[in-house]
Amino acid sequence: MSLVDELVPSRYAVQVGDVEVMVISDGVLPITASTMATNAAPAELSAWLKDMYLPPEITDWPLNVAVVRSGDRVILVDSGLGSEFPGFPRAGQLAMRLDAAGVDPASVTDVVLTHLHMDHIGGLLVDGLRGRLRTDLRVHLAAAEADFWEAPDFSRTVMPAPIPDVLRSTATKFLDLYRGQLRPFETEYEVAPGVLIRRTGGHTPGHSIVRVESRGEALTFAGDAVFQPGFENPNWQNGFEHDPEESTRVRFRLLKELAATGEQLVATHLPFPSLCHVAEAGNAFRFVPTNWDY
Repeated sequence: MSLVDELVPSRYAVQVGDVEVMVISDGVLPITASTMATNAAPAELSAWLKDMYLPPEITDWPLNVAVVRSGDRVILVDSGLGSEFPGFPRAGQLAMRLDAAGVDPASVTDVVLTHLHMDHIGGLLVDGLRGRLRTDLRVHLAAAEADFWEAPDFSRTVMPAPIPDVLRSTATKFLDLYRGQLRPFETEYEVAPGVLIRRTGGHTPGHSIVRVESRGEALTFAGDAVFQPGFENPNWQNGFEHDPEESTRVRFRLLKELAATGEQLVATHLPFPSLCHVAEAGNAFRFVPTNWDY
């Protein structure tokens, strides 16, 4: 089977005014289900998992990245897990799937990173991708994010034991390799016409989202600001959140804003292609999938 003949779709393109956004699946990785709601009562989490037809102990976590084309700029938003983690063989598919989608890595002018967790930066460390990127590539991330990883604090996270050390070493390696190409920003930065990156904090101190707006249409790539349980249970905290209370505030604000504007949402760990709208439902929200446009 050729790369373009994968039986399960791995890319989906949507037009936002004059800007093209292609969501690409980097694959899935297994995650302990309890990590998705560390402050939830076990019975409530079990009931939610059952209602969603998800396994009770270990569930697959989707990994979505995006390629955004605006004018003469080709922007890669996050890069997936990469292939340096042999325990996750179904993730790290980005290099292959960029080829399948006809996206030449040498055409990428900018990379935007929502944050420096390994499942967002690992793809940029893989020889199959890193060696094919242009030498004048610009890598945009919040200055607070780069600063945080100089001496990261995991005291408020609830992760499986080996993960913090792997996150730390991966971020250190990334910063060492790409430091000369970093373009840090403080609060927000327009990467290309209609493509704005904005720091939210919460999940990590420099966590950021990307908003695409053109000709009255808009789409937000929310990174890890919202996870699958976060619509119905926005107060549930994820074990990877470095500031759980601030993450909750960020999630509420973002979902309320998206429900008010009606614009589309894409997020890293929502089921591919994750394209949806947000509706308010009392004190919580509803995930409203967008019909695929053929």
